[in-house]
Formats: sequence, structure tokens, C-alpha cells
Amino acid sequence: MQIRRYKHFASVVGLVLGLLCAVEAAKVNKHKPWIETTYHGIVTENDDKVLLDPPLIALDKDAPLRYAESFEVTFTKEGEICGFRIHGQNVPFEAVVLDKSTGEGVIRAKDKLDCELQKEHTFTIQAYDCGEGPDGANMKKSHKATVHIQVNDINEYSPVFKEKSYKATVIEGKKYDSILKVEAVDADCSFQFSQICSYEIVTPDVPFTVDKDGFIKNTEKLNYSKERMYKLTVTAYDCGKNRASEDVLVKINIKPTCKPGWQGFNKRIEYEPGTGSLALFPSMHLETCEEPITSIQANIELETNHIGKGCDRDTYSEKSLHKLCGASAGTVELLPAPSSSANWTVGLPTDNGHDSDQVFEFNGTQAIKVPEGVVSTSLKEPFTVSVWMRHGPGAREKETILCNSDKTEMNRHHYSLYVHNCHLILLLRQDPAETENYKPAEFHWKLDQVCDKEWHHYVLNVEFPSVALFVDGATFEPFLVTEDYPLHSSKIDMQLTIGACWQGGNARMSQFFRGNLAGLMIRSGKLENKKVIDCLYTCKEGLDVQLPEEVASAVKVAFNPNQSSLTVEGDDIEAFDKVMQHISYLNSRQFPTPGIRHLRVSTTVKCFNEETCILVPEAAGYVMVLQPEEPKISLSGIDHFARGAAEFESPEGVTLFPELRIVSTITREVEAETEPEATEATEGAEDDPTVQETVVSEEIMHNLDTCEVTALGDELDGEHETLEVDQAQVQQRGLEMTSSNLGLVMTGVNTMANYEQVLHLIRYKNWHTEALFDRKFKLFCSELNGRYISNDFKVEVNVIHTANPMDHANNAMVQPNFISPVHHASVDLSGHNLVNAHQASVVPSAATIVIVVCVSFLVFMIILGVFRIRSAHQRTMRDTEGGKENEMDWDDSALTITVNPMETYEDQHSSEEEEEEEEESEEGEEEDDITSAESESSEDEEAGEPEDQQGASRQQQLEWDDSTLTY
Repeated sequence: MQIRRYKHFASVVGLVLGLLCAVEAAKVNKHKPWIETTYHGIVTENDDKVLLDPPLIALDKDAPLRYAESFEVTFTKEGEICGFRIHGQNVPFEAVVLDKSTGEGVIRAKDKLDCELQKEHTFTIQAYDCGEGPDGANMKKSHKATVHIQVNDINEYSPVFKEKSYKATVIEGKKYDSILKVEAVDADCSFQFSQICSYEIVTPDVPFTVDKDGFIKNTEKLNYSKERMYKLTVTAYDCGKNRASEDVLVKINIKPTCKPGWQGFNKRIEYEPGTGSLALFPSMHLETCEEPITSIQANIELETNHIGKGCDRDTYSEKSLHKLCGASAGTVELLPAPSSSANWTVGLPTDNGHDSDQVFEFNGTQAIKVPEGVVSTSLKEPFTVSVWMRHGPGAREKETILCNSDKTEMNRHHYSLYVHNCHLILLLRQDPAETENYKPAEFHWKLDQVCDKEWHHYVLNVEFPSVALFVDGATFEPFLVTEDYPLHSSKIDMQLTIGACWQGGNARMSQFFRGNLAGLMIRSGKLENKKVIDCLYTCKEGLDVQLPEEVASAVKVAFNPNQSSLTVEGDDIEAFDKVMQHISYLNSRQFPTPGIRHLRVSTTVKCFNEETCILVPEAAGYVMVLQPEEPKISLSGIDHFARGAAEFESPEGVTLFPELRIVSTITREVEAETEPEATEATEGAEDDPTVQETVVSEEIMHNLDTCEVTALGDELDGEHETLEVDQAQVQQRGLEMTSSNLGLVMTGVNTMANYEQVLHLIRYKNWHTEALFDRKFKLFCSELNGRYISNDFKVEVNVIHTANPMDHANNAMVQPNFISPVHHASVDLSGHNLVNAHQASVVPSAATIVIVVCVSFLVFMIILGVFRIRSAHQRTMRDTEGGKENEMDWDDSALTITVNPMETYEDQHSSEEEEEEEEESEEGEEEDDITSAESESSEDEEAGEPEDQQGASRQQQLEWDDSTLTY
């Protein structure tokens, strides 16, 4: 019986286990969900529901049948769809499962969509099932499907006119096909709602009409005596019937009888620096009064002779300009701006004080000698001489521009460039040769430019026996060449002079020049090409025109070489007007010369009989170049730090400007917004021009051309100290560097960033630091050859001398205890930045000893003052209370003096250290110098504080604790 029960039980258990295994097998998540590969959707701007085609449905084969033969099967989560995942950055949509069992979902917008910002959205979507196991692990994902959603527009914007108002001028008694055009735009994104379908004149009873394109014309001939000006209000409608948010005002002026001439010409045209090209005649047109015209010729002249060297040019050094124009190396500047490295032009008068333009004045009494070594005594052929010159009228005497002559004994001229009777003459005597034959020696050019009192650019390309002359970019051949024998051989040194010629035999100057010179250059070994010459001569300002394509073939435009005048020719009046309206003034200088540039337009009109039938008056005006916002170049960084002596003596040296920053800012005054409650106050101050203005600064980027580092105090001693910088890094950034015992000078037109990087590399080395305690340097940078100069950035470097512990036994004994607090705290020594200080080897310096002694003395004086107060207090009590002396004794049992723990500990060793300090003072040890140098900054700070601040500082160092003091 018992065995039967066991068999029955076993069969039941087996059946249950079989069913469980079948169920578990059915729950295995074998298949991935499936969705379509592409979906297309539409959503409206003000709605979040996306209409998808096809609908979003995910299917999963793991879902069992609802019914299996005779019994119902429970739906398992392996076949359910748990969610949809959207992939993409900043997708403003989300996907939601509506029914897990059917896999049905929907896509909707997270926030309100804006069609004007984005019309279409594309992203990918992926479905995933609910996984297997109790926690839904091992879920499976479908493939990624692409979803394209288009945002439908709603008519939410109204038309807006492009201009605030329109105006035009018509002649009376004439009907126009079109007077002017008004134009409105609509910000809606769809074609239907963004298009302007119609315009309408709102003002009633006016003789004008407007078509659907915005063109306004008159419906009848206008009469000047009846109405001189009409004011029309015009509105616009988009194709969604939305009206313009604001109507626009149209003014139409009526002109009386026709007068030929230029109309719409403004006499004063203001040019703001840095704004590119400015249209000179944007609304100008030629009125010909309907005469039959065959040709029109207009000449536009921009007078710039009074600006700089004939027009507005960059005021960089001539050497920098040669580099900017692509000239090769080897150019020597003979008239540089005065500097520490080029000082032979110091004291030479400048033209109207414009020293930044490098324009030097010679009045017939001044001349300068060029130092030896600047130019080779014998020029290597071929060579080039270039100069800017203003000279007028000619004189009978020779006037020397450049001369190389005997320094002593004789007066022979080896080569010279001079002016004589409006002739430009180059003298070039050959060196002695085996055969002393006649050779070309003087080249003469007769030029009007030499005597017209205007600036001109001269370039001489010498490739013996031929010499090519370029004046303002144009080539001139010599009209006369004379020959002479070569000079006799001699060992006499030569002297190069400018503005006169040195007579060695008489030891005096002669043949003085009268006029102005600038940019005198010599380039030996290579000739200047035409491209470089044109670049040097070209103005930074001038006239320009961008011909519209539709009129380019109907009108001819011709410029003069420096673009200060142009001629326009044509026979189509409309095309001619368009060209004139596109003529502009352009000044490419970042900081142009302010002032007036006169402007003239002279016009000739011819009719069919080839005669002048209409007299067009000359139109005259001027361009006013406004004052540019001047930049302020600021240098900043660490200006005071200390380094160990070993760093100065190391091969790397010490970096002088590790954190240097070069920043340039401009400051301008703008009108400030006035608060309503402040209106009354400002009305009473109308006479004050600064009431309505405020100062605004902004950072700008521009080039530098010079940075100079000089040693303050003693000059650099080349035997044991130097300033160094990696030459390869300097050349890599397109800069040049010269060094002397005064310091370093870096030159070249380059960005502030490149100058900053090179200055970071400057290192100071000193391999004899025993007697060195501090060294000071000064840095400044400039732009446009000194026109804008930075602040003087001064750096002081202190030398930290590490004493030998064996030299002072007392110091060596107290060293570990003294250093311990410093090792765990950050200590600021009078503003010095102690870098790489080896604390384990530092010994208290003389500065520390002096500080300890001073603090000890201060504590002593305070204690002495306390006892004096006590005595005075006792005397007062005796006077007021007679014989009660013993009743008010001073109780100092609770007297507490709180001092700095460091100072307290240092006081314990003050007696030893004072003795050592006295010995060192008598022997004149170097530590005394270090003390004065390192404590200088802290003394200055203390001297500059108010007395109350000093008192507060002392109170923090030493305070009374009177909480237990009794009287």
C-alpha cells in the first residue's frame, strides 16, 4: 500500500515538472521586436501630436497565441513591447507605448515646435521588448528605423516692410511707369504664408496706385503749384490675409521745371574708420531733362595731396613696408625713426611734428651722418635706392639727397643722388680697374615731379651700366648719360651722409637739400621688382567701384595709378547712374588719418550732333574721415619675483616674462540710456556734453611692429650676463631681433599673439651672481612705428642666495626648528614669488633676522608702555583718594599678551641673531643688501597705508587680552 502511494506521488511530481519545464521553455526571449524601416510624419506648429505613416507598431514573435486548442495561455512579457527609444541629438520628440501587448505606439513633440527655426526633423527610433526573467533582463531591441517629420506652418507672422519709410522725387507734368518700389517680408516658413500677395494704398483720394509687386506710379500728371509733396500710407497682405503689423509712410516730392545736373548728391560724406567701403553717391542720378543723349563722360577726383605722403598710407617703418610688400631681405633703412638702436636721426626736424610718419624736413642747414657698418662702403651691384621726396622749385645749386664721399683728405664723391634744376641725377663712379676707360658715371632725368612741391616715390634699380627709374610706379628713361674715368685707388675711408655731402678735405658739409625726405632705403645685391614697387607706392585710400553685371558692358571705367581719380564713360543714362551709385571711398588702414578729402565730379554730355548740348554743373563735396578710436596697448604679468642664484647660472637662465599678456583696447563714448525719473535732472544739464555719454571699452586685435626690452640701471655686462632668445623661434614667427648691451629689440609687423609668444621665450642669464641681488628690466611695444605705444612694463628679479650651513654654526643649530613652521604653511615674503625654494636647505636670511628683531623691539616697547600706564593709573588713584594707596594696587596676575606664535618663538633666539646681525653689519656682508632689496616692497606698502590701517594691522599682530583684567 505504501509503495503504491509512492508511485502515484512520483507520477504527479513528474507531470508537474514536465508542465513547468514546458512553461519555462515557452518563456524564453528568442526573437527581436520588428518595426518598419521608414516612417513619415506631419505635425503642426501649435500641436504636439505627430501623424505617422505607417502607424508606429512593433511586433514580436515571442508573443504566444491567445488560445491553444482547448485552454487559454497567459500572455507573457517576453512578447510584450516595453518601449521605443529615439536616437539623435536634441530631438524634440518622444515615443510612447500605448499598448504593450499589441506594440502600438505614438510619437509626440516634447515642447511647442517652431517651423521658422526648423522645418523638418530626422532621427532614428528603436523598439525593445520586456526581456526575460523576473526583472526583465536581457531585453531585445529591434533594428533602427528612420523617422522624417515635417512641421506644418501656421500663419503667425504679419508682413513687415524692409524700410521705415520711402521717399522719391518726380518732375511735374510727367507720368511714370514706376516711381519707387515698396517691399515687405513675412517671417512665416511656408510658401503660402510667407509670400506677399498684395499691397494697398490706405490714404484716400491720392493720384497714385500700387501693384502686387509694390511698384508705385502716378495715375495722372502732377502739378508742382497744386501739391509739392504727397504723403501716402501703404500696407501689405500675405497670402494668408494677414495685414502688415505697421503701415509704411511714402513721401513723393514734386519738382518744378527740369534743370540738368546731378540730383541726390550729398556734399558732406562722413567715413567711419574700419567700416570698409562707403558708397559716395548712393542716390545720385543725372537729370538730362529728356534731351537725346549720345554719350556721357564724368571725371571723379579725390584730392588727397595734403594727407601724409600724398595720400593715406601705413606709417610702418619703411623696412616693415618692404617686408609686407614681399621684398627680399637685405634692405637697409637710412632714415629710421629715432630709437636706441638707430639714433642718428635724433634731432632732425620732422614735417609738422608727424614723427610717426617718418617724414623728415631739411631746410638747407641740416644733414646727418650714417654710422659706419649700416651700409657697405662699396655697394654690391645690382642695387636699389628708393626714397619718398617732396621738393620744389628748382635752384641753381646742387641739393644732395644721399652722398658717399671721402671721409678725410679729399672731396671725391663715390656715389650720390641729388637734385639740380628740376633734374634728378645719380652719380656712380666706378672703382679702379686695370683699364681706365670712360664709363657711364652720371644719369640725368628731367622731371616735373622733382619741382612740383608734391610727394612722389622714386625707385632707382641700378644694374651697371643701365639704371631704371620708377616715379610713382611709372618708368622713366634718362635723357642724358655722361661718362667719366674711374676713381683712383686709395685707402681713405668713406662717409655716407643724408641731406648734404661731406667734404673730407674741408671737413664740412656742402650742397644742402631743401625739402622733405622719407623712407630712404638701400638694397644691395638685388633689384626691386615692379610688383614690390607698386605695393610701396599704392595708397591705402582711394576710389573704388564694383560694376553691376547688367551694366558692365555698357559703361567703361578707368582709374589713375593711385586710384585718386576715375573716369566713367557711357551712353545709357540708367546704366551710367547705376555705376555712379556704386562708386565708393575705401580706406583700408585700421587707424586712418582723420580729416577732409575734397571730392569733385565734372561731367560732359554730348548729343547727336557731337556737340555739348547740356551744361552739367560741377558737383563738389568732401569726404570727412572721422577720428579713429585710438587703441590702448596694455602689457601685464608678473612684475616682481625671486629666483635662486643657481637658476640664473644654469644654461636655461630665468624667464623674464613667463605670464606676459598683451591686450589692446579701444574706448569710445556712446549715448547713455536716460531713465525716465532722471529726465528732469538731465534737462538742467544740457550744456554739459558728457551727461548723455558713457564710456565703453572693448578689446581689439591689431599688429605690433616693435617690442623693446631694456635693462634698467647698469647696462648689460657681456662678460657675465646676457639676454637670450631662441633665434629659430623668432624667425619662425617672422620677426627680427637685434641685441646690444642695452637690451633686445624685436621688429617686424606681426600679430600681438606672435610677439607675446616670442617675449615668453626671453631668458636672463648671469653666471656671476655673488654680487647680484636684484635686476630690473623694462618692456614696451609699439604699433605703426611709434604712433601707438604701450605702457612701460617693468620687471624686478631678485636673487635668492642660499647660505652654507657650515659658515654659521648658530644658524645651523636653530635651522630645523626655524624651518618647520614654514614647511607647513604658505609664506609670502613681501610680495616675492619664491619658486623652487628648497626648504630643507634654507637658512634664515638677514631680512628674517631684522624682522624678528623689530618684532621683539615692538613687544618690548608695548610692555614698557603698559607699565607706564600702570604707574600713571596708580598716581591718579593716589591723587583722588588720598591715603588709599594700598586699596587699588595693580593686579597683573591676569595680564595676558597675545602675540604671533612665530614671533614668540623667534624672540627666544633674538639675542643670538642680533649678535650675528651686528657682526655681519660691521663686516659688510651681502645679506644686508638682500635685506634692503627684499623688504623694499613691504616698506612701501606700509608707508602708503593710512595711520588707522597701520594701527589696525599692529593690533592684529599684538592684542591685549583684558577679559580678566581687574581694576
